[in-house]
Amino acid sequence: MSIQDQLKLAVARAALEHVRPWFGSNAAIGIGTGSTADLFIDELAAHRDSIAATVASSERSAHRLRGHGIRVVDLNDVEDIPVYVDGADEVDASLAMIKGGGGALTREKIVAAVARTFVCIADASKKVDVLGRFPLPVEIIPMARNFLVRELSRLGGKPRVREGYLTDNGNQILDVHGLMITDPRGLEQQIGQIPGVVTVGLFAARGADVLLLGSPAGVQELRRK
Repeated sequence: MSIQDQLKLAVARAALEHVRPWFGSNAAIGIGTGSTADLFIDELAAHRDSIAATVASSERSAHRLRGHGIRVVDLNDVEDIPVYVDGADEVDASLAMIKGGGGALTREKIVAAVARTFVCIADASKKVDVLGRFPLPVEIIPMARNFLVRELSRLGGKPRVREGYLTDNGNQILDVHGLMITDPRGLEQQIGQIPGVVTVGLFAARGADVLLLGSPAGVQELRRK
């Protein structure tokens, strides 16, 4: 296992403490998508008998959860999610994030909006001063692709279609390169209002409440101010 994977595993294990209060209850736990979320799911498997249900942010995560014998329910079947655990492609000091490298940004944003507490798990390489080094994913309606390439280019980015990929919702993704995002909340709102945009992978209006950041020195816990 690489050092980075060891750090991801450390934060996945640390995240268990944030869901443990809900073991043995009727609560549904929100589960994210990606390599770090995969490790969290694997750690959760040892506690499957204590978990009433989960809500997954992607078909990939739902499949992995079911493979461990963990119950997955539709979001429409629950009224409340006390805690949601997911990774990030980048996260800044305010706990605003870029998400969507795995293509699940729309469902991730929906589950995050329902959750009372959003716990982000990431290795130290994901912590940045300014968001944008990682290309910003934007899920789009396919018929608007060329229009949105032009519009996003006007914002200073270089949009590229994620070739050969469709989201779980049947849409395309534009990955926008070359942005320096000094106002994540403002840009999230601006891009989200462009016709044809389904979701922008900026999580600033609803950022993480808790960041578990893995480094060789251990897991650091940061909270949103």
